[in-house]
Amino acid sequence: MNSVKATPETARPWPRIDAMRVHALLGEGSELAFLDVREEGLFNTGHPLTIVSMPFSHLEMRIAALVPRRTTRIVLMDQSDDGLAERAAQRLAGWGYIDISILKDGLEGWRKAGLEVFAGIYVPSKAFGEFVEHRYDTPAIDAEELRRWIDQGKDMVILDSRPYSEFHNYSLPGGIDCPGAELVYRVFDLVERQETTIVVNCAGRTRGIIGAQSLINAGIGNPVVCVRNGTAGWHLSGETMARGSRTVAPPPTPKGLASAIEAAMRVSKRFGVREIDAAGLRNLRADAARSLYFFDVRSPEEYEAGHIPGSRSAPGGQLIQSTDHYVGTRGARIVLCDDNGVRARMTASWLNQLGWTEVFVLTGGLSACGAALEKGPEPVEILPPNDADGVERITVLELHRLLATGEAVVVDLANSLRFRSRHIPGAWFAVRSRLQDGLAQVAAGMPQAGRIVLTSDDGSFAALAAADAIAATGLPVSILDGGTAAWATAGLPLASGLENMTSETDDVWYSPYDYNDLRKSMTAYLTWEIDLIQQLEKDRSLQFRYFPPDAA
Repeated sequence: MNSVKATPETARPWPRIDAMRVHALLGEGSELAFLDVREEGLFNTGHPLTIVSMPFSHLEMRIAALVPRRTTRIVLMDQSDDGLAERAAQRLAGWGYIDISILKDGLEGWRKAGLEVFAGIYVPSKAFGEFVEHRYDTPAIDAEELRRWIDQGKDMVILDSRPYSEFHNYSLPGGIDCPGAELVYRVFDLVERQETTIVVNCAGRTRGIIGAQSLINAGIGNPVVCVRNGTAGWHLSGETMARGSRTVAPPPTPKGLASAIEAAMRVSKRFGVREIDAAGLRNLRADAARSLYFFDVRSPEEYEAGHIPGSRSAPGGQLIQSTDHYVGTRGARIVLCDDNGVRARMTASWLNQLGWTEVFVLTGGLSACGAALEKGPEPVEILPPNDADGVERITVLELHRLLATGEAVVVDLANSLRFRSRHIPGAWFAVRSRLQDGLAQVAAGMPQAGRIVLTSDDGSFAALAAADAIAATGLPVSILDGGTAAWATAGLPLASGLENMTSETDDVWYSPYDYNDLRKSMTAYLTWEIDLIQQLEKDRSLQFRYFPPDAA
């Protein structure tokens, strides 16, 4: 955990900045962290194009990774300058951030200025996928055509460009998992004949388009197409998806790797990919005036087996699909590394097209820095919350006794999707950023309870929120040790569904697969995605770059 100490939240006259000025700053290219501190579900309903979701509820866990430089210029936005951004500013200042402003009148001020508002998440990346399809004419087939090809026994290979967890959950029949940046790296051993058609898919559109175009950009001699609308289109056509598939593209052979390196070098030349050596990386790391993001773009499993100290795990395909999940500062520098340059160069080529102007590939990859590699998952830097030392932790058995006697009430701070899936019977759902109102509802609904017991998935998030709960209620507050997972492990009963809700379910993004009417939600999602290219024309704060096929 970082050694920075949180300071008490005291009111400060945080400077306000109007929407037109922020929009102008976004177009200038200088470093700026434009952060939406509302909950993710509210972010999904509408936000400026290039703002980054940074919910107040999760500041401690996300801000250090997304905005690593404490002197970064930060602009915070809430709904209507309603106090949430003030609270976030106070916490950021307590962790050492020194250049903080608040968007005047919040999102409502942005709307009143006549500026464009976008729904959805990862909008820049999603819009970029549509841009790529339109500008490069990426070949595509629909689900009906794919069904005909399968029935005809066509010579083809189906490559799914999503992470394994998504692929394993549902996939196209006969598909092989080969996520994003892995496609060019692994494909040359998957096709023995140039006549074999390569079919690339994802869940919807973006990763399928980018994946197919990656192979085309790499100059592979095989016919390449993406599946229009991916597994969603397959489902909407009445087809059945495969479940539980474990077929994964193997690592390349020496011959396949040689072909992949050659292809990636061609892509690197065409798209102006820049490289940097270990000394250059040290210089960037030492530059306190600029933000630097250092990503290892290999698979998470490879990262955990050994990575350069200080690098973060960002599998290349996911980094392109959801760039604002990894990078919170526009105009920052980005350095990418892998083991042989293929995945780093392919990822860098796409970041260049996305409009990032200072992207570098580390020459020499994992061996460049001459230091021993670290093993294990990416460390998460959690900044210290407000002081909640001394908050009582109670065991599952003690909570069970308190609930049986009516002496306590459980408040679950897990997100609404997880609460819907499982929770302790009788628990109330609450959102951390709205705890004052939420706990008032709990107290009114359970007047006999003399204690509030906070829980979350494993109890760690509940512990972060303990001080907020203490400040929001006069009742004693405890934390369930081990959270809801410990309750489940003890074999105690669980409930499901949405009950005892103190807040709307706008705390987290609901994917199309999270709704009961799957056909309706999938159709709406695909329509939104396709329409982004037209909406993008109304906002000039983000400029994608087109490289003609004959560019040298």
